[in-house]
Amino acid sequence: MIAYLIRRTIYAVLVLAGINLATFFLFFSVNTPDDMARLQLGGKRVAAEAIERWKAERGYDRPLYFNPAASGVGKLTDTVFAENTLGVVALDFGKTNEGRDIGWEIANRILPTLSVAIPVFLIAIGLSIVFGLGLVLFRHTWIDTAGVVTLVGLMSISSLFFIIVGQFVFSRLMSVTPISGFSPPPDMFKFLLLPVAVAVLYQLGPNTRLYRTLFLEELGKDYVRTARAKGLSEIAVLLRHVLRNSLIPIITSAGLLLPALLAGSILLETFFGIPGLGTFTVDGINNQDFSIVRAMVFFGSFLYVATYLLTDFAYAWTDPRVRLQ
Repeated sequence: MIAYLIRRTIYAVLVLAGINLATFFLFFSVNTPDDMARLQLGGKRVAAEAIERWKAERGYDRPLYFNPAASGVGKLTDTVFAENTLGVVALDFGKTNEGRDIGWEIANRILPTLSVAIPVFLIAIGLSIVFGLGLVLFRHTWIDTAGVVTLVGLMSISSLFFIIVGQFVFSRLMSVTPISGFSPPPDMFKFLLLPVAVAVLYQLGPNTRLYRTLFLEELGKDYVRTARAKGLSEIAVLLRHVLRNSLIPIITSAGLLLPALLAGSILLETFFGIPGLGTFTVDGINNQDFSIVRAMVFFGSFLYVATYLLTDFAYAWTDPRVRLQ
């Protein structure tokens, strides 16, 4: 098991290194520092002196990959490539166009983002498993049919519909929650209640249908017939056998859900005015701040890889066959 975990960790580090290199190539070779300067300064009719000044302020006036004017190791280290790639590895993302430290911004904005994503993740997975088991328990009845129709309906409706209707009903008409905004603890709960509820609602459809299918597939296997032959009740069969043997695909789907929630935070945070990583990314795009965009691309990739690494660890904890690899 230790060898498996070490191997997966090495794979994750290599993937992150590849993402870092690919991100640098896209931002500095395909889209050169001169192009960034022209976009930032107002188009094609920009004086060459202004471009050089903009590049010098950000350290982009040096060669990209190789500096022949430097001596020794400086030929490789005194470059834009070395400064930016090594800086990102050290979690030094540079500064915004306004001079703010991007690492400080991420550290302060990650709490609002996780405050939405983690409750949605836990509640959506828990409710989806419960509803999936309930539909399987009442399979081939009107309850199962009505549940499947409801789930398909939830899957067919855009998340924007849930957001707009939720804000109109619960914020404007009923005044139960604020329509937007954010506050640190302990007042944070009232601002997170509506976005968390909306996100959970539009995640229930696809997740519950998936888990219902997994449980139905497990019910047709030999070990389930053996458990029934021993006199176990249907609820005991579902909880003690079917659910346990469905953990691997459930963990896989859960591993896909958390990064999707982090990526989807842009939509929720924009509509609900939450000052998280999603709104920070949108601000960087609107302001054409390439340092913010590149930092968020790498940071988002890091969260994806970290989530999948945790999924691999969960595999090893759940499945004894994985521990022997």
